Amino acid sequence: MLEPLDWPGFADVSLGGLLLLCAAAFAAGTIDAIVGGGGLLQLPALLLIMPGGGAICSLATNKLASIAGTTAASAAYARRGAIDWRSTLPMAFLALLGSVGGAVFADALPSEALNAVVLVAIAAVGVYTWRRPQLGVRPRPRFSGAAQLAVLLAGGALIGFWDGIAGPGTGSFLVFLLVGLGGLAFVNASATAKVVNAATNLGALLFFVPAGKVLWGLGLVMAVANMSGSVLGTAVATSRGSGFIRRVFLTVVVGMLISLGWKFAASV
Repeated sequence: MLEPLDWPGFADVSLGGLLLLCAAAFAAGTIDAIVGGGGLLQLPALLLIMPGGGAICSLATNKLASIAGTTAASAAYARRGAIDWRSTLPMAFLALLGSVGGAVFADALPSEALNAVVLVAIAAVGVYTWRRPQLGVRPRPRFSGAAQLAVLLAGGALIGFWDGIAGPGTGSFLVFLLVGLGGLAFVNASATAKVVNAATNLGALLFFVPAGKVLWGLGLVMAVANMSGSVLGTAVATSRGSGFIRRVFLTVVVGMLISLGWKFAASV
């Protein structure tokens, strides 16, 4: 179980390490399909094993595994008619461009400062959602027409940039943007967020693949696990409705606060 696997594209990961990564990918895909935040499981697992010997390989391989799950969830939500493609596609395109930029700067930006900013932002998102029980239960647009589209495009580009840097909470930030500012119900917000998140994963890969940072063997195996979890999560989300997704969202936000808070405290 602990002997390195001499398989191409696996960077000498052991069988035990591979099983751990697949379990993390499955759980991440399930959570991500419901409300986002799966990266809190999958990326830390990769950074713990550290395949390839560098964090950048973990970041790149994480994107390959994640895009399978977000794409599968997007397709499942689309079959259920939960996606408004007129606003989703432009938002996804700008998020993709933002993600490419984020990936380019992934090693250049001070991670400690970014973690502090995200920690505060996630806390604010959690408190805001918790204090508004009816938020996201049914559609409540705050803007209309061009104003709503402009808010979603700007938010998508910014969150895409953050995802390119491999920042945590991308899916949850997207859901909150779509619910809090876009006025969507949680089910529709989760569906739209999956399409946009798939675009941000693709944007990051457009940089990581030519740079040779992706561990293809490991990434593809994790992609299958992530996609399997994603199918399960989508079925649960659409059958349980917006109230259930709201509860999961708040649970994920608390988990992110604990994880990021611990990481930030250890870095100062």
